[in-house]
Amino acid sequence: MSTDPVDPTDATSPTGPDDPSDTTPRPAAAWTDAELDAIGTAEELEIASLHSDGTTLGSGRTVWVVREGDDLYVRSVNGPGSDWYRASRVREAGRVTAGGVTREVTFQTVADPGLNDAIDEAYQRKYSAYAARVLAHITSDSAASTTIRLLPH
Repeated sequence: MSTDPVDPTDATSPTGPDDPSDTTPRPAAAWTDAELDAIGTAEELEIASLHSDGTTLGSGRTVWVVREGDDLYVRSVNGPGSDWYRASRVREAGRVTAGGVTREVTFQTVADPGLNDAIDEAYQRKYSAYAARVLAHITSDSAASTTIRLLPH
């Protein structure tokens, strides 16, 4: 599967908004300020990917979440081999819960080195109370390669 998802709003995409065979979940809304605040300040986020049937959620995993601007991001501290990360790449959709907020989301891979640097800094700011060795794992190149933007539905 490509790490660059097809833009469903792009008229040149092989499947787009008018293609009835396209079952890709689409973000229908932006995060509200209250959701960004609640999730962005939550210590942890529960994330679950959809199974291949497109309706059943897999087992949830607890991960760290950071806010950068008006977006929320997660990473796999164990890199691309972790089960939850691999499941997120298969269906690219699921559900997140944190700070009293539960939302259906699309998982969008982030491959922008400049943005990943900003996300590293966000992790370091938010989780600065943790040991440096712990922060080194979440800001490692391996973890950065798994950066996912959470797009709400």
